[in-house]
Amino acid sequence: MKPLFTYIIFLFWGFKTVQAQDTIMPVKTIPSRDSFSINAVEPLKYPDKKKIWIVGGSQVALWTGSFIALNQAWYADYPKEDFHFFNDWKEWQQMDKAGHAWTSYQISRLSGDMWKWTGIKDRKAVWLGGISGVAYMSIIEILDGFSAEWGFSTGDMLMNITGSGLYVAQQLAWKEQRIQLKMSYYPYSYEPGDLERANDLFGESVAEKILKDYNAQTYWLSANLRSFFPDSKIPSWLNLSLGYNARVMLGGTENKWTDDAGNTIDRSELERYRRFFLSVDVDLTKIKTKSKFLRSVFSVVNMVKIPAPALEWDNRGKFVGHWLYF
Repeated sequence: MKPLFTYIIFLFWGFKTVQAQDTIMPVKTIPSRDSFSINAVEPLKYPDKKKIWIVGGSQVALWTGSFIALNQAWYADYPKEDFHFFNDWKEWQQMDKAGHAWTSYQISRLSGDMWKWTGIKDRKAVWLGGISGVAYMSIIEILDGFSAEWGFSTGDMLMNITGSGLYVAQQLAWKEQRIQLKMSYYPYSYEPGDLERANDLFGESVAEKILKDYNAQTYWLSANLRSFFPDSKIPSWLNLSLGYNARVMLGGTENKWTDDAGNTIDRSELERYRRFFLSVDVDLTKIKTKSKFLRSVFSVVNMVKIPAPALEWDNRGKFVGHWLYF
């Protein structure tokens, strides 16, 4: 999954930039009743031009470097074509679309935090964060549009906008992220006869499978309960999460493919199905700590859902309980 690949690079930069706020230009934190997140910083009276240059320059450097790496990793081995569109909405049970929304959301969230650190008005920082997410993912779609292997996907763009829009809408309405997009991963066990196909599609290393294996990824909408019920005694860090995952996918739309020797492999007897989950989660940014380092780590790691008990229902009609699901 190309968006996840490039996001790993973005995430590394975001973490380092967050740390820079404490090592290069310290700002005074304001303790809140429930949260000690990196977002709780005292607004500057005027924007700090030096900080603006740090954030802007870091983003330009990141975008340039990551797209060079992306081109070498994904596009260099495929021929180029005139710009064209490609409708892939029905592929992968829409798991790739969930990945686009998650990636755009996380880029927007981190970018928004960086811009807020510069001292510009909160509303402007939010919009810059949202625009950064959509713009970054749009460039990837444009590259797809010129590749013979892929094409510009309107479905992908819709989900890119959805992910960034979720961040922007909540910041403008509530000045916080009450509902977050998260991801989890657990290795999927393939039948021995299908392992070669899975390795061709999703890679052989753990890192590749985390980025590419749609059968092993789960995406979550994680809602902070205390944010919706501020006068309750619900722990400030407790979230309720709805998850989505799909299984037994050995191709984009069907379990049927042609191998390198030109033979047609038909595994249509394997039923592809969707899974839905209800689980609890932890909003790490709501955990109280005076450690600036931990606040930064919590903000970044919060993109991943913690392992927890879960209830599962799938579209085959099966209902299952998990003592621990990730």
